[in-house]
Amino acid sequence: MSERAFDLIIVGGGPGGYVAAIRARQLGLTTALVEREQLGGVCLNWGCIPTKALLRASELMHLMGEAESFGFEVGPIRFDIKKVVARSRRVAKRLSAGVRHLMKKNGVEVVEGHGRLAEPGLLEVSRDGGVVESLRAPQIVLATGARARTLPGLEPDGERIWTYREAMVPDRMPESLLVVGAGAIGVEFASFYRDMGAEVTIVEQLPRILPAEDDEISDFARRAFEGQGIRIHTGATLTDLKRESDAVTARIEASGSESVTVEAERLVLAVGITGNVEDLGLESTRARVEKGHIVTDSW
Repeated sequence: MSERAFDLIIVGGGPGGYVAAIRARQLGLTTALVEREQLGGVCLNWGCIPTKALLRASELMHLMGEAESFGFEVGPIRFDIKKVVARSRRVAKRLSAGVRHLMKKNGVEVVEGHGRLAEPGLLEVSRDGGVVESLRAPQIVLATGARARTLPGLEPDGERIWTYREAMVPDRMPESLLVVGAGAIGVEFASFYRDMGAEVTIVEQLPRILPAEDDEISDFARRAFEGQGIRIHTGATLTDLKRESDAVTARIEASGSESVTVEAERLVLAVGITGNVEDLGLESTRARVEKGHIVTDSW
């Protein structure tokens, strides 16, 4: 098995990893960037960027529905969800290719595969379940990003219960959608699917939507989303979830109000993210945290 040496190895090609790689090369360090999926990370490929492309499509759908108020006469508005999704994926793919170009331009060695610490200063790279290469460096930065968080009883199955990944590439438009979680991810998908014609219900355990924002923004957003026709339940929990053949049924319970039973074709689980820290070899190597990155010691 081949072994190559660098001054620095970075595991993870998202915004944290690829920006660090560029800066390392600017400082004169030989640098390898290990990525097991697409360069650009979740934000570029499955988050911020492609969701904005979807929201742009839904914005056009909304504006065309208001055309008469601007003095325009239009016929029935139709759309092809597969083409809407394809445009979103093209945008993400183009920007991911741009990141790859930046790596080449700056002289960063991109290594495709899953990186795992074998010992301090040594990273093994696997593809298709087998180790294909070893990389050695005195410093290794782990910038492995995160994935969708799940909840007991709400485990995604890719069919009736979705994470953001499935919600971003539907093969057809569901007639109804239940969104669990009213953070940025949840309300973006709620807004998109509502503008595209689905009946949407949001369930949030905390007292208000967008709980990371201030009260004024949260209140303004709620009024706007309810104006779209989105049903919002805050301070509420989901119980008695049942997975039917092509739908889900659940009870929404909130303090001070009667429980509500809701049925939806699809459920989007949007309850935050959790870090990708499994199978990195951290258990067998000594590590320390510096400025948000895990850096292996070089002893």
